[in-house]
Amino acid sequence: MARITDVWAVIPKGTNEPRDWRTAMAQILVVVESDDGRRGFGVGGGGVAGVHVIDTILREVVVGQDPRDVTAIWDRMFHATHHFGRKGLPVMALSGIDLAIWDLLGKQENQPVYQLLGGLRHERVPAYASLGPTVGTAIQDGFTHVKLHLPAVKHDIGEIVDLVRMGREQVGPDIPLYLDAGAKWDRQTSAQIAAAVEQYEIGWLEEPLLADDYIGHRQLGERTRIPIAGGEHEYTRWGYELLVETKALTVWQPDACWVGGMTTMREVFALGQANGIWVVPHRGSEVWGLHAILALADRPLAEGGRPWVTWVQGAPEIVKGIVAAPTAPGFGVTFDEALLVRPNRD
Repeated sequence: MARITDVWAVIPKGTNEPRDWRTAMAQILVVVESDDGRRGFGVGGGGVAGVHVIDTILREVVVGQDPRDVTAIWDRMFHATHHFGRKGLPVMALSGIDLAIWDLLGKQENQPVYQLLGGLRHERVPAYASLGPTVGTAIQDGFTHVKLHLPAVKHDIGEIVDLVRMGREQVGPDIPLYLDAGAKWDRQTSAQIAAAVEQYEIGWLEEPLLADDYIGHRQLGERTRIPIAGGEHEYTRWGYELLVETKALTVWQPDACWVGGMTTMREVFALGQANGIWVVPHRGSEVWGLHAILALADRPLAEGGRPWVTWVQGAPEIVKGIVAAPTAPGFGVTFDEALLVRPNRD
């Protein structure tokens, strides 16, 4: 019976990283070691703050535990951070440890994580191109699903409507087109834009409002036939239970590296499917979300990954709009040993 002997994290650096919170606060690489000589890897968030939470709080409650008790370990971590956590950076840090434990379990069982989740349901998953405000070469590259990230309104909503119209013209009538507002609009603006772009057959409108505006999202959904999506900035099963209660969203987009790891992803998929929700993980083509889709999704669709995350080795690539199931144990990815510098605790 293996036991966890150490937990630590580093902050990786990729190529052409955006100079904002997505790299400063949203990504850390977590290593979980066991007394059988194996290591599990997971990606969480929180930047320097996340590493501090792991070093000062979470390591203490994880070391010595049996990795097979992953759900109990999750509960221990959440209780240890509850009074200052519950959402945000502490849960992002917790997520990285949880994913690393799942990776470790897969290596111990010599199975991919999707097998630990119940088995492979989908050998190949369609991916959608997650783009800026214009389509570019996505169709030529083989994508059959496209999402546009739209800006804030500068002068009037006509600027946004024109971008959507041009996007639909570029992808044609048959390719699903999704929109992402990045929480940059208010309730009135969102309703006006939704009414104006309905004619372009939009697959979903993502994060039009701030994540905590549950009522605003529900009211918007009642005013448009466009499905309202979100959830990449929601945390834990309790956050998603609130989404059910408020009927805020009809498409959920949990991020495995932030929401609470694979333990929470499994709960979110079950809760969403029990309530008729389409679960489409944020960054789902990255292995952390991909394994959940491969095993749990009833309508598989994976978002394209972050191009600046060049420090993950061995991840399956999107080829002509499709990502295939990996076959290696755990999540099936590796990291340069030069990155894996254990912290000096002296």
